[in-house]
Formats: sequence, C-alpha cells, structure tokens
Amino acid sequence: MLDQVINSPFNQGIETLLVLLILVTLEAVLSADNAIALAAISKGLEDAKLQRQALNLGLLVAYVLRMSLILTATWVKQFWQFELLGAAYLLWLVFQYFTSKEDEDGEHHGPRFATLWQAIPMIALTDLAFSLDSVTTAIAVSKETWLVLTGATIGIIALRFMAGLFIRWLDIFEHLGDAGYFTVGLVGLRLLARAFNEDLVPPEWLMISAIALIFVWGFSQRTVPDSKPETDTEDVEKQESIR
Repeated sequence: MLDQVINSPFNQGIETLLVLLILVTLEAVLSADNAIALAAISKGLEDAKLQRQALNLGLLVAYVLRMSLILTATWVKQFWQFELLGAAYLLWLVFQYFTSKEDEDGEHHGPRFATLWQAIPMIALTDLAFSLDSVTTAIAVSKETWLVLTGATIGIIALRFMAGLFIRWLDIFEHLGDAGYFTVGLVGLRLLARAFNEDLVPPEWLMISAIALIFVWGFSQRTVPDSKPETDTEDVEKQESIR
C-alpha cells in the first residue's frame, strides 16, 4: 500500500513540479551576473530602442544556442576545450572593460557598437559562455532533458526582464558596472578551473555568496547627478537696475 502511494502519478507530478521549481530558481540566481553582463553589452548602443532590440534578438539567438547546448551537454562535457574557450571569452570581456579609457564621468565602459547587428552576436556568445556553467548545474539536478529545457526556457525569459532592469540600474548606481564585471571574472575563473581540474572548482554556495556580496557593493552608492549652477538672469538685471 505504501509503495503504491509513493509511486503514484500524483506524487511523481509533485516531484516533477519541485524539480522544475529548483531549476527555475537556479536559473534566476545564476543569471544575475549574466543579466548585468548582457545589460552592459547592450549599453554599447547609444539608442535605448536599439538596446532593447539587441537584447530581444540577441537572447533569441542565445535561446537556440542554449537549447542546443543542453541537448549536446553529455558530448560537450567530454571536451574541456569548450570550457577553456568560454573562460577565455569571459575573461577577455573583463580585461577589455577595465582597460578601456574612462569616460567623462571617470567610469569604464564595455564594447561600443555602431550598429545593432554588431551587438547581437556578442550578446548571444556571452550567454552561451555563461550557459557552460549553469547547464552543468541544471543537469546535475535532473536527468530529465525536457525538464532542463523547460527550466532554461523560463530562465531565459526571466533573464530578459532582469537585463532590462539592469540597463536602468547601471545609470543609477555608481559601482554596479564594475561589480557586474567582477562577477563575470569570477565565472570565467570558475570555468578555467573546471577546464583543468574539477577539484579546483569552488562549491556553488561559495560562488553565490561571493556574487551576492559583490552585488551588495554594486548597489551601495547611487550616482551623483550633475548639478550645474544656474544663474538667474532676472535677479541679476534687477540688481543692476537698483544700482
């Protein structure tokens, strides 16, 4: 009787729902650094409308690449070169950011784009590099491919909204851009460690804790708005007339 209860379709449905909830939560937590990286890249376009289009089209391509990665994950995991390439790409993004010339506000900036079509491939490749890390975690949670695909689908939708928020927040919080690229560097180093020796990879809880602390710093200070002294010409004229 107990076996029938445990193995009932109702319990299996609950278990499936719980696993899906865990996968979506993992996608959301592990996508925070991904979202700010994509937001920073899209900021390389000056026009806000183009930034939104770049995110939409870039993540559409990224979705196809991420689904392909999940379906071929067992094969991809056999080749450490993929993780090495992903690590090299992310660390190059960090290097490019922190070595860029500071703008008039004394801040670094990511890559700049002249057209929308220059930004789309970089957004897709960046998400793919992050996916090399998150997909491995998702597969460890569930062996059911359709569940991992469903979780990734919901995750990439959430990623789009998170990236949209970060685009606005990058203009509000002074350290957020630097914090985002610090976390990109952490993910790159994690992939680099995994490529050479799995034992060197830090535990997931440590990575999440480090990223959370970096984001706390990133949100710690608001950007000071430019305050230019304005001269009231009418008051000046009145003073001169009195004299």
